[in-house]
Amino acid sequence: MIISPARVPAIRRLAGTLYGYAFLTDLVLLYPVYVLLFSDTGLSVGQISSLFVLWSATGIVLEVPSGAWADAVSRRLLLVLAPLLPAAGFACWVLAPSYPAFAVGFLLWGAGGALRSGALEALVFTELDRLGASDRYARVMGRARTAEVLGAAGSGALAWPVLAVGGYPGVGAASVLACLLAAAVATLFPEHRPARPAESPTGPGPAAAERRGQPDGDADLGWLATLRAGLAEARADRAVRAALLLVPAVTAIWGGLDEYTGLLARDTGVADAAVPLLLLLLWAGMTAGGLLAPAGERLTTRGYAGLLVLAASALAAGALVGRPAGFLLLAVAFAAFQLATVLADVRLQARITGPSRATVTSVAGMATDLTIIAFYGGYAVVAGAAGNAVAFALAALPYLAVAGRLVCSRPSRARPAAGKSVVTG
Repeated sequence: MIISPARVPAIRRLAGTLYGYAFLTDLVLLYPVYVLLFSDTGLSVGQISSLFVLWSATGIVLEVPSGAWADAVSRRLLLVLAPLLPAAGFACWVLAPSYPAFAVGFLLWGAGGALRSGALEALVFTELDRLGASDRYARVMGRARTAEVLGAAGSGALAWPVLAVGGYPGVGAASVLACLLAAAVATLFPEHRPARPAESPTGPGPAAAERRGQPDGDADLGWLATLRAGLAEARADRAVRAALLLVPAVTAIWGGLDEYTGLLARDTGVADAAVPLLLLLLWAGMTAGGLLAPAGERLTTRGYAGLLVLAASALAAGALVGRPAGFLLLAVAFAAFQLATVLADVRLQARITGPSRATVTSVAGMATDLTIIAFYGGYAVVAGAAGNAVAFALAALPYLAVAGRLVCSRPSRARPAAGKSVVTG
């Protein structure tokens, strides 16, 4: 697609704002140490686990309603509010450390994540489509995921020296500051929400279809009508439904495994001080996977299935090696999973044509959260009986099933994004 030179600066501003927002959202220095804070406050393992369940449950309950709110009111507004909620929660944690304060913090954190989920992808895709650059969505979102990884890596690198100097209050203050900066950056996002139907300046496309489906503009649909429209599209459109289900199928399990990589690293026999170095390999793999998104767009359905097989095989083999060298294979697996996750989102955005883009995307997010909770329970059972390595290896099996389903499925009639062949089945 040829893009007018006059629109290139607008695309760059959108991308730059997105990357800054993604980086700051994950630059939370409490990430690596909050479990230590809970333990030092006197919480039991059971209490800590209950906080994680509360965190996930909050996201599940609010995910779809917040997506409808983003479609009905303003996606940018939700992106501004999203980091402010966890900022308040983190302040509670360090000012009044106790189980009730931690519970309130996780409620606010979960609510902030729900506000951001769906709204971010919908805003970016719609703005790129308006600028005639929807084919750049995979590239832009792949780099955004890389920015998130770099933010998480930065929080890991900075948390320990800040903790040594300022203790938990210092780490908490830095986390609040990062959230406030993310909210400030979010105000720079463009958002064009026409008051009446209008064709896209670059011709027909998903965003134009969204506008054609709105009698009075998306802001006039109202929250309940927007919610109903999004759920109806997810239920009635076979192509949208298949793309929506692919997101949790690809994202949930490896996303859940990420919480246990430290335990797997320790099981290889390395000293605790070397565990972050092994995890750094995984972060490097995820970074590479995000940057490979433009090349991954050329994958056919069979190619995408092959990517999942590669990821699953590397995951199982790397975990069963039982030595630090196995993390090289795990890095390959995490790179492939990151790429597959970005492409699943690209596929979903390309198939949504109604006015409730953020709502439909949030349904996929809710399904992912539900799957992750189920996975946590299954992982605990398997790891408790056979160890972390076996649990990691068995977690690869569902990906083989997804790959087989993709290969055997009938081709979809839905239009791939920007005329590309990514996951067309």
